[in-house]
Amino acid sequence: MYKNKLRETLQAGKVALGTCVDTFSPATMEVAGYSGLDFVRIDTEYSWRSDDSLDHMLRAAALADVTAMVRITKGNPYLASKVLQAGAGALLVSDIESCQEAVDVVRASKFAPKGVRGYSSFSFAAKWGTGGGKEWVEWSDSEIMVGVMVENTRIMKDLDEIFAIDGLDYCLFGPADFAMSLGYRGPAKNDPQVQAAFQKTCELAEKHGKTVAIGIGQPWLQDAEKYLNGGCRMLELGHDLGILRSAWQKAVQEFSTAKKR
Repeated sequence: MYKNKLRETLQAGKVALGTCVDTFSPATMEVAGYSGLDFVRIDTEYSWRSDDSLDHMLRAAALADVTAMVRITKGNPYLASKVLQAGAGALLVSDIESCQEAVDVVRASKFAPKGVRGYSSFSFAAKWGTGGGKEWVEWSDSEIMVGVMVENTRIMKDLDEIFAIDGLDYCLFGPADFAMSLGYRGPAKNDPQVQAAFQKTCELAEKHGKTVAIGIGQPWLQDAEKYLNGGCRMLELGHDLGILRSAWQKAVQEFSTAKKR
């Protein structure tokens, strides 16, 4: 029963650093862990592979001691259970609009009597039957982190109640989708209404002892300062493909400039 690295970092009062891996590459997951990151978000909302890619990603996370956060779409409690059985250390559910939907997420993630998650120890998470039983059930309900997205105007009316839910640990604030819900036709993360919603999210989360995460871009420290001052304690440092693209573009520009000399 290993310690959840992400939870440990937050409980120690530190800022948790992570990233998102879009490539479903186990090697990239390992590199993220060996680089010292606390969590890696695997996004199955906008990409999904009907093969064993996710299984390999979760094994790589365990090997490199980094918490795998898997984002899924709402409304399927069996999918939440499958992700946790496969070894995810954190669950994240998108497009939440009400307190009841958030309650359903928590219930899908916890064993009875806290929730409705079905029991089977024949999984990677329970070491294929050798690590099941009461100890594993208690570990699952206490170590695995459960979170929801705050990414639309509709959730704001219930946000105080949502953060009061026992068993909900964190949220990921999505400024791009929040801007879209305001009527923008594209990302507008610096819009005053978006920033005001982010600030309200942080204030309510702190009130209930919960954690807020947000994705930031380069330059990292400049973007991070604003959100850390606002009360955010989990920072997602870009996406693997975005970071790679940025590095290659910078290299191409440097060589292009050198050729003109």
